[in-house]
Amino acid sequence: MLRKATPERLSAFSDGVFAVLITVLVLDLRPPEHPTFVALLSLWPTWLSYAVSYLFIAIVWVNHHYLMRYATEATHRLLWFNFAHLFSMSLLPLATAWMAVSELAPQPVAFYAAVFFLVNATYICLIWELVGPGSGNEAPIPGRKIMRFRAIVTLCFFGAAAAIALRYPLVGLGICVLCLIGYLRPEPTYGKPLD
Repeated sequence: MLRKATPERLSAFSDGVFAVLITVLVLDLRPPEHPTFVALLSLWPTWLSYAVSYLFIAIVWVNHHYLMRYATEATHRLLWFNFAHLFSMSLLPLATAWMAVSELAPQPVAFYAAVFFLVNATYICLIWELVGPGSGNEAPIPGRKIMRFRAIVTLCFFGAAAAIALRYPLVGLGICVLCLIGYLRPEPTYGKPLD
């Protein structure tokens, strides 16, 4: 018999996907060919790509958990928005690996920023479903506004980062990293505090 989807089950399933993504990400790491620190340092694009992606997954996971606290039932819309969000996250290992092997070439970095854009766009869908107008949850209105504003602003920055990376890849990557800072604390000033 098929069990009814609940917010708790949806959150647990999502946790599993995030764990798999981190595992897939680390599988692409390779040791240097020579046993020297110089050889290790020559792999800096790989390590930088991995570090930024790991941080990104961690931040998205924390924010996802924070947002899912407002789910009272697993509606069809919530299920599909969540699957879209997880799909966009599933592109991160590919984007990370391509960016790393290309040694931060423009097009791979632009694709990487575009994945950030897609993840953020699907996160906005989750925000609208869970704390948007008419959602009927207990999220304070100022907190809802802050969450939506932050998501829309960073969406614009991720889009700009993708375009800028085509000419200046390190600048585009830097914009992505700076945007992550805005999500380090998922709870808006007026939001529901984390336990």
